[in-house]
Amino acid sequence: MLAHAHDMISRAAKRLGLDETTRSNLLRLDHEHTATITTSFGDFQAFRMQHSNHRGPYKGGIRFHPDVDHDEVKALATLMSIKAAAVDIPLGGGKGGVVIRPRDYSAVQLEEVARGYVRAFHAHLGPQTDVPAPDVNTDAQVMDWMVDEYERLSGDTSKASFTGKSLANGGSEGRTAATGRGGMLALREYCQRQGINTQGLRVAVQGLGNVGFYFAQAAQAELGVRIVAVASSRQTLICDKGFDFHGMAFSRTAVEELAKQVTHTLPAVAVLSAEAEVMVLAAMENAVTAENHQVLQATTVLELANGPVDTPALDALEARGVTVIPDVVANAGGVIVSYLEWRQNLAGEHWSEERVNDELERIMIAAMDACQARAEQDGSMLKAAAFTLALERLAT
Repeated sequence: MLAHAHDMISRAAKRLGLDETTRSNLLRLDHEHTATITTSFGDFQAFRMQHSNHRGPYKGGIRFHPDVDHDEVKALATLMSIKAAAVDIPLGGGKGGVVIRPRDYSAVQLEEVARGYVRAFHAHLGPQTDVPAPDVNTDAQVMDWMVDEYERLSGDTSKASFTGKSLANGGSEGRTAATGRGGMLALREYCQRQGINTQGLRVAVQGLGNVGFYFAQAAQAELGVRIVAVASSRQTLICDKGFDFHGMAFSRTAVEELAKQVTHTLPAVAVLSAEAEVMVLAAMENAVTAENHQVLQATTVLELANGPVDTPALDALEARGVTVIPDVVANAGGVIVSYLEWRQNLAGEHWSEERVNDELERIMIAAMDACQARAEQDGSMLKAAAFTLALERLAT
């Protein structure tokens, strides 16, 4: 993923005619922080990478995962700078991670790790410095532990040091569904500009976690699409008439609930070859690669995970006329609402869900309009246009 991020940045820098010094500066991180979190039950490697604060405080999630590594976190920090610039919000790019398998530990132990992370990096964090958020295997509870530890160490009580917190602890309305909802808005804006009728549009969703679920629910309700395939890490569920998400609440058992509606079940990888016009990639990075891109039947790919299509696959898909709605815009709903939460905390306010969603929609519409207009102006594809816009804003 780091190679893909660097490749996209280098291509955009070349299109813009940026000199080698500027290009190198855009690739280089401002700071790379590493630490070992020592707990009563073991030691854990931890990272906080800070790519650019040229447009505002560093911003990006903290993931707890056994496969977290230095290069992955660097790549994600870099992409966060691009994402914030692509949707034109005044934040920079950062990312964090801890090498840990959360399911192997109790809540008490995970709290010790969370607080240890803040103690390790608190000198590099803060409302005007670096504002982390949840990511893979972290949630509002983890952020609540972290903001409490930061308050204890710094004395700051604004709650603006972390976002993605619980509502009772300064979190924002609309945050849970924000990334999925933002993806729905991105698809809506693309379809409207291209004259595509979304009523009955066949959509497949790889990854039915928080992001995939809320995208599917919003897209069915507001765009009238048919979600004909959904996939977890274990299986692909097919429903030719379209799954009904109406009235469902997100849970880790959502797949089991949807299984009652299936036409048939296939292996997990089969979702990529589903008979759908839109493929939504909401699982993990590198889902579509040089080895498997040929199986996609969709004419539009919506990137809701970070880096789900690698460079060779992107080039191959675009060469055969597949449109890729880029992750740095399509999945920015989460960081946009994190930005809105940060603003609320700094102002001592709490906005209604309607106001938050209105602001999210305003920012997403502007971002997609700018991205599509730039693609038309340059004669490029959407991902190239998004990176070009972002680099112009970062390099200015």
